[in-house]
Amino acid sequence: MALVNEHFLKLSSGYLFADIAKKIRVFKVTHPDTDIISLGIGDVTQPLCPAVIGAMHKATDEMATASTFRGYGPEQGYEFLREAIVKNDYQSRGIRISKDEIFINDGAKSDTGNIQELFRWDNVIGVTDPVYPVYVDSNVMAGRAGTLIDGRWSDIVYIPCTAENGFVPQVPPERHVDVVYLCYPNNPTGTVLTKQELSRWIDYALKNDVLILYDAAYQAYITDPSIPRSIYEIRGAKKCAIEFRSYSKTAGFTGVRCGYTVVPKELTALTLDGEHIALNPLWNRRQSTKFNGTSYISQRAAEAIYSPEGKRQVQSTIDYYMQNAHKMLDCLRSLGFKAVGGENAPYIWMQTPEGCSSWQFFDELLYGAQIVCTPGVGFGPSGEGYVRFTAFGTHEATDRALDRIDKWKN
Repeated sequence: MALVNEHFLKLSSGYLFADIAKKIRVFKVTHPDTDIISLGIGDVTQPLCPAVIGAMHKATDEMATASTFRGYGPEQGYEFLREAIVKNDYQSRGIRISKDEIFINDGAKSDTGNIQELFRWDNVIGVTDPVYPVYVDSNVMAGRAGTLIDGRWSDIVYIPCTAENGFVPQVPPERHVDVVYLCYPNNPTGTVLTKQELSRWIDYALKNDVLILYDAAYQAYITDPSIPRSIYEIRGAKKCAIEFRSYSKTAGFTGVRCGYTVVPKELTALTLDGEHIALNPLWNRRQSTKFNGTSYISQRAAEAIYSPEGKRQVQSTIDYYMQNAHKMLDCLRSLGFKAVGGENAPYIWMQTPEGCSSWQFFDELLYGAQIVCTPGVGFGPSGEGYVRFTAFGTHEATDRALDRIDKWKN
């Protein structure tokens, strides 16, 4: 008889955003004619830019001709895209990354969830709190989390990011960690780390043999030139960090699916005997075994965002969303809410009124103003008492939503 992986049974019955969708469905049953505006789930609304569409059409036509047809591609990704990444995302910022340190994927979510396969089950995992749920859930599935007690996993080290500490994670953490997840600009809080703050994490990692898993999915939204877009802008980071990037929010690829992971060659982890093992070839072996590569059409689409016209068009879309973020931040603060984010990220992290839980505020906003947000507690225990808003709606929907919130609040 097949035996189930019982660690899966420890997970909550539903994923956060599935629970939100269920609540919306219930609301629609009793309010079938109500217009709901979602400022919750972080999906994009603007179409792919013309440079990307043109590249996809061209790649599709190539697939229709025997001489240019592509079947299985390289698991690590086509060289044309990896070379574009090296030149535009790293060399342009004075960072030395080689193309064989880059692994193209079908979106950062896959690799941030799968990367933990490289590590023993008894590694101690640290996460900033609140945190993107995939980091925690994937380690629960692997048996590293322990038991869930009052919203916290017993074997996971939570590093609170709250208003009291300026949403900056404490380094070193209160307990030893072997692997720590950092996401900046942060999802869900929309906050960032300065070079000095990030340097402290690099110093800590190097001194204590800690691996940093750095999710930079929202780096394209940084407007402050002093804020690092890559962890590799910090000296020594290539010896202790893996970086994940995504085109989902950078270029609207949530439905196209493409991103990449950087695993530097000098990055190592230890065996029980104290031997340093390079992670780059291990990840290459894992991908070659379990992943058949991202589609040729998607990779040509990604390459197009690095063209001069692609860069201009993508930046225009990012500016569009950030206009929403600025409006939302200004509106919420003017109504007396305490909110952060929205300046270098497309997320607003707002404190609920005193005594109002995250889910209670979600329900009140849904039923009172027909607006959907994301309950902060879904991102971890330190998220209780907060909600997240996203700036990925249209200008028109965002304006209508803010008008409703203003009338509802007053």
